Amino acid sequence: MIIFLIRLLIFLGSAALGLWVASLLLDGFHLTTSGFLAAVVVFTVAQAVLSPFIAKIAARYAGAFLGGIGLVSTFVALLIASAVTGGLTIEGGAATWIAAVVIVWLVTALATWLLPLLFLRRRLEERRAGGPRPA
Repeated sequence: MIIFLIRLLIFLGSAALGLWVASLLLDGFHLTTSGFLAAVVVFTVAQAVLSPFIAKIAARYAGAFLGGIGLVSTFVALLIASAVTGGLTIEGGAATWIAAVVIVWLVTALATWLLPLLFLRRRLEERRAGGPRPA
């Protein structure tokens, strides 16, 4: 159960980081303060549900597209998050959408890879030392 919660926090954190970085880098990518949490949750849930589904469809019908699954699921998750929540709007046409997909995908991929290393390193150090370290 603890591992599930850590993974959930990592996915939520990486989504939040990806959306925030995109909002900093792109003029047409807007997050409202009040809708940020809703956008992060909707994006994370959509990404978690869509990635395996899109991967299965691509493997069955278009194997050459398997490498782009992350980008496709990020695009669809951004589309859903912008449609369902008032906290995320993407304006500026195709160029903004493409840039947003690439930025959010890249940041979430890196964060999903690096955040566990940060959390797990501390946990491993605690185990080696024989228990939790004092704060």
